[in-house]
Amino acid sequence: MVEIVRADYRNPKHAEAIVSLLKIYALDPMGGSSALSEPVAKALIDKLAAFPTAFSLLALVDNQPAGLANCFDGFSTFAAKPLINIHDIVVAPEFRGQGVAKALFAEIEVIAREKDACKLTLEVLEGNRPAQALYASLGFGDYVLDPEQGKALFWQKKF
Repeated sequence: MVEIVRADYRNPKHAEAIVSLLKIYALDPMGGSSALSEPVAKALIDKLAAFPTAFSLLALVDNQPAGLANCFDGFSTFAAKPLINIHDIVVAPEFRGQGVAKALFAEIEVIAREKDACKLTLEVLEGNRPAQALYASLGFGDYVLDPEQGKALFWQKKF
């Protein structure tokens, strides 16, 4: 049985689970295969707590942290409504295939409806076929405004 909890950044157990699961994600090839630095791990919870649009969900299986979703409220100017960006989604390897991600997404949708959001957004690597299959089964797809112009691309510039 998967239990989804809206994380409280002030709760030490929640904070520890968030950092632990994010460390697992960072080491995974889909998270970049690089350890989360200690300064980031130490600052993460305080920074999330101070970020007004952040919220996190924890998935627990038998009271063990099994999955995490870090999300941020945004805004769609074309719909004049809020949106939710799912920034991180991770399921610990030993809990994969048990419906953890689906349970996280179901709760994200509940929150989106509570906020009257117009959409959910996320990014996925081209090579992450299992995640793409899951996301497609949940109704996600390419971002296209005009098919003649093609799919939207996600770019970044690091500082």
